[in-house]
Amino acid sequence: MDAADYRPRTVVTGGPLELVVLWGGFPLLGAGAGWLLAASTGWLARLSWVPFGDLIRWLDRLPEPQATLGAVAVGVLAGLVVAGVGTAERLIVTVDSTQVRLRRADQSRSVARADTRAAFLADKHLVLLDGDGAELVRESTDLPAAHLAAAFRAHGWAWTDDDPHRSAYRLWVPDLPGLPVGADALLHARERALERDRRDDVRELRRELGRLGVVLRDEGTPVLANRRPRGRTADFGRAGAGGAVASVPGDPGSAR
Repeated sequence: MDAADYRPRTVVTGGPLELVVLWGGFPLLGAGAGWLLAASTGWLARLSWVPFGDLIRWLDRLPEPQATLGAVAVGVLAGLVVAGVGTAERLIVTVDSTQVRLRRADQSRSVARADTRAAFLADKHLVLLDGDGAELVRESTDLPAAHLAAAFRAHGWAWTDDDPHRSAYRLWVPDLPGLPVGADALLHARERALERDRRDDVRELRRELGRLGVVLRDEGTPVLANRRPRGRTADFGRAGAGGAVASVPGDPGSAR
């Protein structure tokens, strides 16, 4: 037998409660949803805007109790499918003094402690960094940070409560001192591209509003219809500092 099989290890999983929720809770929720659907098909069938109206009307014509039993059975089956997918997608972390093993569904990988400088949980992701600060692992997980920290620290791993390089992160903006060579030019080029996109959006907006009889006077300032309706109009004057003028049909009776 491999000597690795004798090393003490700690397994971190969601535990039995997670399995109870998956395999008990989701089928029950599915059964409840199926019963609710069967009980409300008569009401839903009278609503013209409900999606899958033909299917709901078909269900409403089925005899009872077969319709309700069938809907409940389908709901339970859907809940079991969700539970199976959730069980397969759970991350199982096995830690010992020399390596950590990460298993999800049929996929498994191991990372040596000698290659790992730091381990931490960030935004519901288990992250392992190498000596250069590069990510060896980034796996999404709902496992509690306290359980992961206890498992890694119990076997001598360097567990940190946060990303050790977080203080080195900076938001790159044009003209920021200390940017790498070429980064400033790249950021300026990106700003110019975004400005071109904004101008293209304004031109497209002008075309669409023009089809509706509305124009844009002054860049980006909307002004209502340039088509004056026949007959008397009521001018509501300037609409703010942008100088928008709105002319709408007046009430012939009110002008007398």
